[in-house]
Order: sequence, then structure tokens, then C-alpha cells
Amino acid sequence: MSQDREHGRDHGRKGTGGNGSLGLRAAASGRGAAVRVALTTPLVPLLAVAAVVLVDLTCGTSVIWLSLLAAGPALAAATSRPCGVLCVGLAAASAGALLGVRGDVPAGETAAVLSALAAVTLASVLAAALRWRRERVLAAVRSVAEAAQHAVLAPIPSRVGPFQVAVRYSAAAAEARIGGDLYALVPTPYGVRMIIGDVRGKGLPAVGTAALVLGVFREAAYDEPDLLAVVGRIERSLARNLGYDDFVTAVVAGYPETGRLEVVNCGHAPPLHVRADGRVSSADPDHPAPPLGLRALTGELPSLQVLALADGEQLLLYTDGVTEARDHGRSFYRLTEGLARHVCDEPTATLAALDAELQAHVGGRLHDDAALLLLRKPTEPDPVSAGPAGGGAPAAVPRAGAPAPDAGVGCGPLPR
Repeated sequence: MSQDREHGRDHGRKGTGGNGSLGLRAAASGRGAAVRVALTTPLVPLLAVAAVVLVDLTCGTSVIWLSLLAAGPALAAATSRPCGVLCVGLAAASAGALLGVRGDVPAGETAAVLSALAAVTLASVLAAALRWRRERVLAAVRSVAEAAQHAVLAPIPSRVGPFQVAVRYSAAAAEARIGGDLYALVPTPYGVRMIIGDVRGKGLPAVGTAALVLGVFREAAYDEPDLLAVVGRIERSLARNLGYDDFVTAVVAGYPETGRLEVVNCGHAPPLHVRADGRVSSADPDHPAPPLGLRALTGELPSLQVLALADGEQLLLYTDGVTEARDHGRSFYRLTEGLARHVCDEPTATLAALDAELQAHVGGRLHDDAALLLLRKPTEPDPVSAGPAGGGAPAAVPRAGAPAPDAGVGCGPLPR
């Protein structure tokens, strides 16, 4: 699971607040940067040269030991820039010449060793130059992937309409930073509308399909007053553009009025409903519908499911990359239990804890894209205690040390 994607990897740089990649991924990135700096300096190759010199001084000068000096520039080719490789090669050649003179090695044998060192150094410099060029190309490709991620999976603010929102996205291919999972949440004239889905397949075709679905959804969500009509628009677009064996599982939801949440489930994992007291239940569809793109094969129409979402309650939308994540013992991750353990009044903190537990469950590497989208309907302030605008009774002042209502602090588990 990275938008920490860990998109978050890792989204909105998958650790911006709760709607990016993982904070853990940022820490790991810092450690990785320190390791890369250590490896790109020629320290390790120079230590290898020093070790050969030490062995030669201890055991007596020999052509066999002198020939091992070539390990220095060869190792530098894999870790250092071309100039670093050249410096290591010069150091190895200088050490070889001094050891040859000190040990009375015949001039012909010393010349042969130095010639071999020069050849290995030149080849290593060329290899390092090619590697450095490939790394620059890879860095450019990564920047393009990040731009594509922001274009397809636009960052979601922490507050949309009446909801607190948090998002976590982790692509299975960590270097790609984007995959076949999709999500969006937009305010419209008909209330807040959202979608989360999973495209069949992987790679660039899946990313293209995800972009198609999100583009149609964002347009239809503003145009269509009925949520089923939004789903119909997506279905017709996919029918024109997908192959016969391609499809997209998705949950499309809308919040047209206070306390009323409309859900259309098209072959996707059911959302999890978190009550105000912390109880978690699965919002299974009353009449399951086929995935988007397969309606023509079954002729079955999706149905509208209505959920009551009161103040203080939450809704978690997710993809199967979360529930199908396995540990080394091949046991699935139990999302319902994990959500019950970590749910609190801050969606960002809830998803951070869930994502950390998921990464620990799989050993740090997901084998499928994973997305989490959590909504929370904050508790409305009491109008009596708040007092009328411009006068009337003053707002109630909390006692010293007490948090303000719905201040987003104290993210322990909710009372059971």
C-alpha cells in the first residue's frame, strides 16, 4: 500500500500529511541516501587496495598479491563515479610500483602487473561512466513517473466538504510509484463524491485504464445528479475502450445530504463502516453487481445502497492489495481487526498506523498495489455552547489541559 506510494511510498509525496506516501518511507529514504553517499565515495575500493598492500607487506611481495590490486578499480566501477574510479586506479598502480621496487620483483613482471592494472582501470572508468549515465536517465524517468502520479492520482486535501480525509497509496513496483489502483474524491453540486477501484492487470495498460476511469468520473460527478448515472457513464466509456477480458472493480459513493451516504459497489471489496463507539462492520452490498466493463456480459445493473453516516463515524475504502497482503506464513492481513485496533479521531494517524502494520505484516514489500481512503464525519459543535454569532452567551471555555472538541488529539483506540 505507498499516493506511501509509501503515494505515499508515498502520495503527494507519498509523506505529506496523511495524503501522501508513508512517513516511514521518508525515514527509509533518508537512511538509503546515507548509504548511497557512503557507496559513491571511493572509500571501500581504497580500503581493498590498502588490504592488499597490508597482506603483501606481511606475507612478502609476490606477483600474486600485486595482481589483486586490480580489485580496487573493479569495485569502484560499481560504486563510484568515473573520476573516483580513476583515482582508485592511480592509487593501486602507485602501490603496485612501490611494492614491486621494495620486493625486488623483476621489472618485466612489475610492468605486466601495471599494464593489467591500467587496462582494468580504463575498463572500470568506462563501466562507471555508462552506469552513471543510466542512473541519470533513471532519475529523469522517476521524475516523469511522479508527474504522472500527480496527474492521475491528484493529491486530496485533508478536508473535503464535511469530511476529514486521509489517503495512503503504495505501488507494488516501488520504483514506478504508480500502478493500477485508483481513487478520487471531489466536491460537486450534488455533494461530495468519491471512487476507489482496481484495474485488472498491471503496468502501463493498467495505468492508462485508471486514468480513463478517473477522467470520466471527475466529469460525470459534476454533471450527473444521480450516482447511478455516474456509474453508467463510466461503464459506457469502458465498454468503448477496454478489451473483452478487461474490467475494473470499483466502489462509487456520494454524500448528497447530511447523514445519508450512497454507495454503488461494482465487484469491489465492501467499505468498512466505523461507528462512533469504535465498532467496525463491513458494508456488504445488498445486490452485488459485476465489475465495470462487464455489464454487457451479464446484463445485470448495479444498485444503490444507502448507509447512515452520523457525526463521529468513519468509512474506509480500500483495494484488495491490502486484504490480500500475506506474511511469510501465507496468512492474509486482517484489515477489519487492524482498523479496530488503530482507529482514532484523526484519519491521518489511523492510516499511518494501519500502513505501518501492513508493511510489517508483509515484511516491507507489497506484492500488489494497495490504496486506503478514510473519511471521517467530524462531530458538529454544540450550537448552545458555541453561542450565537455576534453576541449571546459566550462559547464554553474548556478547562485547563482539556482538548477542544474534535481537536484531532488523543489518537488512541475509540471506546468499545
